[in-house]
Amino acid sequence: MLIRFFALIILALHWQSTAFAETPRVVFKDSTQLMQVGPYVELYRDNTNLLTINDVRKQTFTLSKTDVPNLQISPFSNWARFAITNETGLNRLLLEVEYPTIDEITLYEILPSGGYRVVELGQFQPYRYRPYDHQNYIFPLMLARGETREFYLKVKAGEQAQLPMYLGGETSLNVKNTERNFIFGVYIGIILVMALYNLFIYLSIRDRSYLIYVSYIICVGLTQASQQGYTFRFLWPNNIWLATHDTLIIPILNGITAALFIQSFLHTREKYRTGHHILTGVVIAYSLVFIPTFLDKYFVANMMAQMTAMAASLLAIFVGYKVARRGFIPARYFLVAWGIFLSSVCVFVLRNFNILPYNDFTYYALQIGSAAEVTLLSFALANKINIYRKEKEESQAVALRISQENEQLVREQNIILEAKVLERTEALQNSNVELNKALTNLKNAQTQLVEAEKMASLGQLTAGIAHEINNPINFVTSNIKPLKLDFEDLRSLLRQYEAIGPADNIQQKLADIEQFKQQIDIDYVHSEIDTLIKGIEDGANRTAEIVKGLRTFSRLDESDLKFVDIHEGLNSTMVLLRNNIPKNVDVVYNYGELPKIECFAGKLNQVFLNIINNALNAIKMKPEQGQEKLTITTRYFEAEKQVSISIKDSGIGMTDKVKEKIFEPFFTTKDVGEGTGLGLSIVFSIIEKHHGRILVESEPGKGAEFIIYLPLHVPIVPSVQSHMS
Repeated sequence: MLIRFFALIILALHWQSTAFAETPRVVFKDSTQLMQVGPYVELYRDNTNLLTINDVRKQTFTLSKTDVPNLQISPFSNWARFAITNETGLNRLLLEVEYPTIDEITLYEILPSGGYRVVELGQFQPYRYRPYDHQNYIFPLMLARGETREFYLKVKAGEQAQLPMYLGGETSLNVKNTERNFIFGVYIGIILVMALYNLFIYLSIRDRSYLIYVSYIICVGLTQASQQGYTFRFLWPNNIWLATHDTLIIPILNGITAALFIQSFLHTREKYRTGHHILTGVVIAYSLVFIPTFLDKYFVANMMAQMTAMAASLLAIFVGYKVARRGFIPARYFLVAWGIFLSSVCVFVLRNFNILPYNDFTYYALQIGSAAEVTLLSFALANKINIYRKEKEESQAVALRISQENEQLVREQNIILEAKVLERTEALQNSNVELNKALTNLKNAQTQLVEAEKMASLGQLTAGIAHEINNPINFVTSNIKPLKLDFEDLRSLLRQYEAIGPADNIQQKLADIEQFKQQIDIDYVHSEIDTLIKGIEDGANRTAEIVKGLRTFSRLDESDLKFVDIHEGLNSTMVLLRNNIPKNVDVVYNYGELPKIECFAGKLNQVFLNIINNALNAIKMKPEQGQEKLTITTRYFEAEKQVSISIKDSGIGMTDKVKEKIFEPFFTTKDVGEGTGLGLSIVFSIIEKHHGRILVESEPGKGAEFIIYLPLHVPIVPSVQSHMS
């Protein structure tokens, strides 16, 4: 972009009118040499972009009079006219236009019959359509010895365009192009070496400047490759969009990475804040050029890019000078490298406008300048390592001096600290004795509270069991007295039968006995005896059921881990709490299909007892009693290998503040003397030892739900198992 801006300036100063002349003729005599066609070319600009070859042949052309005709930057079509006479023994000549960034280039050959042979090339055509495998535009010409042909060349480019045209045989042209390819290969080799070298340094020291510089070097190399046509030939030969846009996109990226690198390399954020903002503005300006580029506004994009490049190059020199004035040595390397690069740009532009001759030096000026720039900047970046090393040595020297001063200070402070440590140690020992006493008292108090909780639960449980057993026992006791009376009647009847002797009137005795049966209603006695015995049997069975439930609940004979049925534990708990269930409470059992789980059954039943008892208390505390509900739900999650037990009540519920503290020891919402606050704390501890978890969902006035999750297997270490037992 910088090249094109210089081109505009020099073109404005160098432009001069040309005279009209008749069509010149190129006479090709030496097949071993290349001949420049430029001085024999006539030019015409079609400002309508609509003229055909027949229309153009009627127009007036102007002789270029230069070795390399300059077409400037124009959105219009340019036509070149020339004639060639072949006086060599070669029948196949090659015409090369050594400017590979032309968008459209078409050669019209006037045939003896009056028709045309047309060859269309350019970046709007895929590379595979080219008649000759090279990035430059090469047209094969079939001319017999002594034959003369007239040619028209139509050229259209969205950027600065020239016509360095060569005529010759295939051998001589290949010699020139092989030399060009070799030199460009050396240039690309230098670029790749510098990129890999700085990438290696970045991977070693992780300095962001090196990574940005690697990006900049790659963009510099790609910029030269796109200008020379190598990107279209080797990287995207069939991508027309990239072929027509890479000469804008790559230089834009080159400018952005250059500005970012200058910021990082010169440390503008710390050294020159204003310069840092200036370079940020350059990045934004370059980014804006993408807009017309992607809208295919080539002329606008080129002008914006050139203006940005010119301003950016001058601003870079200005910022570098300011930073160098502040004593930052790497800025001097930057000024030298950037000055060399700008000098090469000037040489290249002066060559394009024939102020300097078109030779190998001016042709390779940009490659030489950019290679020298990246090399010098790489040396400058490498010098930063020495700066880092020097700073490290200085910091180590300072650290050593500080360390020595600290050692002296430490020795002085140690004497003071030792005295304070002795004093503090005595105070800590005294505090330790007091803390041990307080800890002992706390443990005793905790033990007493736990025992009080156990006794409270035991008292409540005993009262319930006594009531449950008292009902069937009373039933048995009340049936004994009538049963005795019935048996007494039967014994009286049996004595009458026994009193009958051989000499007695048997018929009379039997009549008396029959009268006695009617008197005692023998049929009713038999029926009543059956009823009373059945009642006694039911009372005994009910008592046995309560005892069995108590045994299942306590699991006194199972102190180890066992596989048990959760439903049995829940049922036994409800048997023991039946007396505590108000008449207006319905108990709903939603039992799922559960496998037996490994647990301490007695401990787990204690969990159920505490939670269900709390649920019943919450229901009783409701100010307005209706038909309440206690729901127990069990589920099995096969994927997680765990079961869940949900105990949900329709009680008073709890606030979020209460819900956060219910598992804390000694926390209770009951009045003083009515609870220890250890019930749910013990519940949490038991579930935690089973490697389970408990969740609580509750809202004030909407009841509460406790959900317990337990694994099928409990990986408990022996010490934990013995402790729980």
